[in-house]
Amino acid sequence: MCVPDFIAAVVERIAFEARTDKRVDKRSGVSQRMPISVLENAVSNAERRSVTTGETEIVPRISDVYAAQPAITGKIELEYEGELVGGHAIARELIRRAADATFQDRAGGVNVDDIIIWFDEGGALQVTDDEGAEAMAKAFELVPGLVELVRRVGLAPVGDAPLTVAACELVLEALVARKRLSRSDGGLYGRAEPEKRRRRPNEDFFGGGLSA
Repeated sequence: MCVPDFIAAVVERIAFEARTDKRVDKRSGVSQRMPISVLENAVSNAERRSVTTGETEIVPRISDVYAAQPAITGKIELEYEGELVGGHAIARELIRRAADATFQDRAGGVNVDDIIIWFDEGGALQVTDDEGAEAMAKAFELVPGLVELVRRVGLAPVGDAPLTVAACELVLEALVARKRLSRSDGGLYGRAEPEKRRRRPNEDFFGGGLSA
């Protein structure tokens, strides 16, 4: 089994992000065991995949960290605002913010325009935690510049499909965190969704004032 250093970093940063999130109860704090529990669950999910795919190399990915969400929600207490949003929604945000911070540390400032343009023009990519590394690596090659990027910045070497897949997921998650792409709960990446404009008090749906 091989845990990529950037996956370990993402797991550690999840706890850091949780401790700085205003929706997480500071009085109860964040369990010191959160990173250990999340990593254990992510590794377990990667091991499950290796059994079903027959792969001998076990490499956890971001999608395995998503599968470990119960280990996040079970280790934090939420404030009232957090309860309104929901534990799983906050866990997803924490994963994305942790992925973005990790990616920026390793490749901040790298050009990702080709990747974003491909999705903006209608490209979509389904990423699941039960697909083999070789198949996922080929799928990521459809996205212009993605595989080349992770190799150029040193996240994954040529010929290492499991590490390439983990690195590509890190890049996409960072772009989701920055609202350059979208990701469904089922792992479908696509163009960024426009933010919904909130209606202000005494304002109609077209932005005008409501008559008395």
